[in-house]
Amino acid sequence: MDNKRIYLSLSEQSGFEQEYIQKALQTNWITSGGPNVDEFESALENYLYDGSFVAALNAGTSAIHLALILLGVKKGDEVICQSMTFSASANPILYQGAIPVFVDSELDTWNICPENLEIAIKDRIKKGKKPKVIIAVHLYGNPYKVDEIHAIAGKYDIPIIEDSAEALGSSYKGKKCGSFGDFGILSFNGNKIITTSSGGALISNSINLKEKAIFYATQAKDEAVHYQHSEIGYNYRMSNICAGIGLGQVQILDKNVIARRENHFFYKDVFNEIERVKLFEVLNEDYYSNYWLNTILIEPNKEKDRESLRIAFENQNIETRPLWKPMHLQPIFEKYPYYGDKISDMLFEKGLCLPSGSNLNYIDKNRIKTVIKDFFK
Repeated sequence: MDNKRIYLSLSEQSGFEQEYIQKALQTNWITSGGPNVDEFESALENYLYDGSFVAALNAGTSAIHLALILLGVKKGDEVICQSMTFSASANPILYQGAIPVFVDSELDTWNICPENLEIAIKDRIKKGKKPKVIIAVHLYGNPYKVDEIHAIAGKYDIPIIEDSAEALGSSYKGKKCGSFGDFGILSFNGNKIITTSSGGALISNSINLKEKAIFYATQAKDEAVHYQHSEIGYNYRMSNICAGIGLGQVQILDKNVIARRENHFFYKDVFNEIERVKLFEVLNEDYYSNYWLNTILIEPNKEKDRESLRIAFENQNIETRPLWKPMHLQPIFEKYPYYGDKISDMLFEKGLCLPSGSNLNYIDKNRIKTVIKDFFK
């Protein structure tokens, strides 16, 4: 029996990447920025539609950092952040010397809880520190409660950074994730829906904001024949080589989303008769998920829980992973304010991410299914 490693989420080549990489090499565009970068940005803008402007960067983390800068976040400011997320959502808050304020999830979407968000805003205002920005995340490709979260943000006049690192291809009421916030961000890490090997993008609704982001991402060089700098800049621009990979990947974006959603329906069939397991799904037809990662909650007993299933998979050379450990439980962040109950704590304790790569084949799925059936029989 084939016992090759089945990974959680691997990229898949389209076959077109080499063409763009070779073009960069032949024209000697082996640097940050360049024709591939410009073309990649245009392709993403066309995909997102709805008046979006995209700046291609070296990481999604860089995109969040630049969004905070463009929104005027400075040392001592407070930024609300969804606790149930990867640390890259929160780290740039500390880059700015700002203070993260974490908010719990709700059970419908596993994303930032509207009720606790408003509680947090009111309490911070009462304490004399109105939050400067809200960072909301589309966790595992599942959109957050867009209408409710944006209504609260609008009520208190607080801008939203929409962390769509995991949600390229997802949508809410027909509108693509990444285009709802004052800024949106994407990630093209090697495990995402499409990859540029490493990379990310900042999305805004203004060409001026896009140009300002690129200005900061290219060391904030003033208009001058010599190198002159009036502001602090960063080396955050995407390379022309990486953008070439992205241009090849864009051609299979829709195909990859379909494949990941097919994985979801495979898992739905497998877990259909296992009462102790709940496969995470979108709330209703308003939500369209790319199902970047398929995730489950396991109701534990004395013999079987999340960790024992993870080990059962690992024994068969199949990678799975617990859900993100909430930020308010992380050593680096546990001293900061937190508003919520124990929803994200529970999700972390009971949740498992399952192999969800676009290239899972019939043999892979049979191996996964066998482990699940043997474990729960």
